[in-house]
Amino acid sequence: MAEILRIEDFLALAKEGKDVKAEITLRKESVSQKVHPGDSEEMKGDVDMYLLLADYLFSVGNWKKPVSKIYVYGSSEESLNDTKINKSIANERLKMDYKRLQDAKISFEEKYF
Repeated sequence: MAEILRIEDFLALAKEGKDVKAEITLRKESVSQKVHPGDSEEMKGDVDMYLLLADYLFSVGNWKKPVSKIYVYGSSEESLNDTKINKSIANERLKMDYKRLQDAKISFEEKYF
């Protein structure tokens, strides 16, 4: 198949009539963001961050392709309330992608953060 890298590519295949399926795994990944000295007096050289990601495994017949998408990022030092807000934002973004998958008749199981 041609180079297919994005969710949109699989939506297009499904709209062409191909039988597309998706398996979704959600994860939280910790990352460290480098901060340039002098950007802020109180900032240290590294800021601990997290990403909420969805790993999609699309399949068309026997052909499978993984696609990952970041739904939100935040600081590991944020308040519990900010963490809940970020999780809610990520889930709303997931719902939008799920709607697009459903509209294209791609079969999958909904999962949320």
